[in-house]
Amino acid sequence: MPATTAATVVLTARALLLDMDGTLVDSGPAVERVWRAWAAKQGLDGDRVLEVVHGRQGFASMAILLPDRPMEVNHAENAEMLARETADTEGVVPIGGAPALLASLTGLPHALVTSADDALARARMGAAGLPVPAVAVTAEHVTRSKPDPEGFLLGAELLGIDPRECIVFEDSEAGTRAGLAAGMRVIGVGPATTAYGATVTVTDLTQIQVSTNDSGTLTVTITP
Repeated sequence: MPATTAATVVLTARALLLDMDGTLVDSGPAVERVWRAWAAKQGLDGDRVLEVVHGRQGFASMAILLPDRPMEVNHAENAEMLARETADTEGVVPIGGAPALLASLTGLPHALVTSADDALARARMGAAGLPVPAVAVTAEHVTRSKPDPEGFLLGAELLGIDPRECIVFEDSEAGTRAGLAAGMRVIGVGPATTAYGATVTVTDLTQIQVSTNDSGTLTVTITP
């Protein structure tokens, strides 16, 4: 389906699971500053590094980019990278439609599912002026990074909702693959997600409206 749908699409669910970077928050400039500096230090191409890190936890990205390096080194360096990213929130802003979407979800089953740790998630959501959902699955809560479905399955479990009744909002290939692997439908944010296999693709969150009924069913309306 194209980035801007030709007709209104309606999906129903019992819960929504929301990625953060690139989905709710535009943190691109901050991510680029930190990871290009890391790439230069490692003698790696910055563009290649940015392609790999999107949607993944840092240690998993490092394992792809530096396959011969011990994982304990990756985990240690990932902690340093998270601290640098947490301290750098310049230019972090909400994705279009994110404030209204989160406001509409007040009191409804939803969760944040992000590869960031808790400190980074709160720093970026705060910088963008967005509330952190009551249920938040961050890096501390999982042992495997996206594209593994662990984070989304945990989000569904914490909400008490069957994974098949959840809709994921994602922008990255790793995240889209994780949502689909969890047996969930995926609303892709950004035109690239069409190629990743997203169920429906939108330009941004201004195309999304969420309502509910007395039975607790969420209706997600996607407009052109």
